[in-house]
Amino acid sequence: METVKAHPEIIKKTTYSILFIISFSHLINDLLQAVVPSIYPLLKQTFSLSFSQIGIITFTYQIVASILQPFVGMYTDKNSRPYSLIIGMCFTMIGLFFVSIASSFEYLLLSVSLIGIGSSIFHPESSRVAHLASGGKKGLAQSIFQLGGNAGSAIGPLLAAFIVIPNGQSYIACFCFIALIGILALYKIGLWYTAHLSLRNANKATHQIETHHLSKKRVNFSLAILLVLIFSKYFYMASITSYYTFFLIDKFHISIQQSQVYLFLFSGAVAAGTLIGGPIGDRVGRKYVIWVSILGVAPFTMLLPYVPLFWVGILSVIIGLILSSAFSAILVYATELMPGKVGLVAGLFFGFAFGMGGLGSAILGKIADATSIEYVFKICAFLPLIGIITTFLPNLEKKKAI
Repeated sequence: METVKAHPEIIKKTTYSILFIISFSHLINDLLQAVVPSIYPLLKQTFSLSFSQIGIITFTYQIVASILQPFVGMYTDKNSRPYSLIIGMCFTMIGLFFVSIASSFEYLLLSVSLIGIGSSIFHPESSRVAHLASGGKKGLAQSIFQLGGNAGSAIGPLLAAFIVIPNGQSYIACFCFIALIGILALYKIGLWYTAHLSLRNANKATHQIETHHLSKKRVNFSLAILLVLIFSKYFYMASITSYYTFFLIDKFHISIQQSQVYLFLFSGAVAAGTLIGGPIGDRVGRKYVIWVSILGVAPFTMLLPYVPLFWVGILSVIIGLILSSAFSAILVYATELMPGKVGLVAGLFFGFAFGMGGLGSAILGKIADATSIEYVFKICAFLPLIGIITTFLPNLEKKKAI
């Protein structure tokens, strides 16, 4: 059996090879999960779906992931399962295959539920791997990890546009081969993770968990603020991931493939912004990154529904860059609020993000049916203004310095 050698320095040094592998795995996971929203125009035509039903598809997938992730995180905080990541990828692969052969709306809902289960297993434990491999550079590690996911979310729609849209629903099954590559990468992660845990257990006496001096009430209040910020971010993101292509097609009369290129540009900007946000948070403080990322994007979101196509493309890139820098900072900030509970925090925040995305998609679909897609983007534009509440977060960097 293959083994991975580990050294005591692994706990203190940033293990970039593992960060890049887990980031690559995240790329594959989120690429696969991005396929279904990317083909919503095709599914809408094939199954004669309303916007409300499109929203229900997203809601079903995301709410399954949302409910399960905190429980997975709590369980793995106490019982680490290095190879559980492979199980998560298998659920995603099976779910995609079922989507490719789905013959009814109900069948689609069952299929995307399996993808949601895969996500609920993957994100808490893979986030823990990034934390363990960080060597103290938690913002950087989380950004590298998130970069993979956002890159996958950008590439998925592009591949779907050129593989699935021209050839039909059955070609979704082609993405199962990409899932197999992900399983091989996660096997490597499992080997390292097992060795790392053994070494960590052997060095428990020297391993210390960083703490702060905040009261439990202040911690809970701060977590509530972070969750509200997640709500504003992912409710707005739901308008993009589920309805951006419809907005472009409806307002500017472009083709499905052209709309996917614009979605790719937005998703690419999200990937770049994610990579930038974590390291900046390590240097200047995560609170300031969160503030600028959420509140600072508001002028651009409010302009988006009113400008010509060229400027829509430019603004969507700016929005993606700024808005995406928040999540890594929020996640690391939350782990510092609750030291030693990485799985629970990751599960809670990934789960809440998925839940808000799913709920947002369902609600916005109803609004789109009752009004118009353009109206959805006009009202969502004000969500980033909620970022003003960041002012109530404590500055953890200062507290550590006392």
